[in-house]
Amino acid sequence: MLNNIFVFDIETVPDVDAARRLWNLKDLSDENVAKVMVAKRQQETDGGSDFLRHHLYRVVAIAAVFRSDDRLNVWSLGEEDASEADLLRRFFEGLERYTPTLVSWNGGGFDLPVLHYRALLHGIPATRYWETGNDDHTFRYNNYLGRFHWRHIDLMDVLSGYQPRAAAPLHDIAGLLGFPGKLGMSGKDVWPSYLAGGLPAIRAYCETDVLNTWLVYLNFERMRGNLLGDAYADELARVRRYLADSGKPHFQEFLAAWPDAAATPANS
Repeated sequence: MLNNIFVFDIETVPDVDAARRLWNLKDLSDENVAKVMVAKRQQETDGGSDFLRHHLYRVVAIAAVFRSDDRLNVWSLGEEDASEADLLRRFFEGLERYTPTLVSWNGGGFDLPVLHYRALLHGIPATRYWETGNDDHTFRYNNYLGRFHWRHIDLMDVLSGYQPRAAAPLHDIAGLLGFPGKLGMSGKDVWPSYLAGGLPAIRAYCETDVLNTWLVYLNFERMRGNLLGDAYADELARVRRYLADSGKPHFQEFLAAWPDAAATPANS
């Protein structure tokens, strides 16, 4: 039985204010500061990457799937006008209150390190998250920080056997299992969308990403023998009902792009 599971995903943009402080770029627009950030990164990597260092990203959305008792919820933390500090506070307060099993796709490689730096910057307390057994002995050999522990399951890391060369994109794995994958937006579109005032679309995109992660996690749990008999099909049906009842356009789009479960490879 699945209970107290918290699947999460974040969306980020270049922290142009940080770049201004670090490199004295006070007279440039946000767009041009970001271009300088990318250029510096490409210079550092001999043109090999425009992916910024983790501490130079700012969180603009955190989406979650929470499965607890007989409930399933999918949402973005905070209101659209919430500050980054408020988003972080809500995330870590949820861990403090529920001590859930965290599930992510590349959360260990990207999402959590970014959250570490941003919580450090804003002074956000996260006592439960950083617990390693000093106050709660049950965390000594199973905590959120241990790569091979189970309080945080980074599906990309686990399914690749902890081998970077075997890692796969979420979109591909979701598609292989018959799920929609990314719809209409990808990570590279977030910054242009943000500049154009598209935060609602970014939050919607983040919610569909976290839905894909949840559906892959259900397959992972079935593979581990934790969803036996009709339990797997029941969980898929629960998601379908939630999306159908939501009335939200991006959930309706996701449902329309998701073929009947009986026809997908996940049920062959």
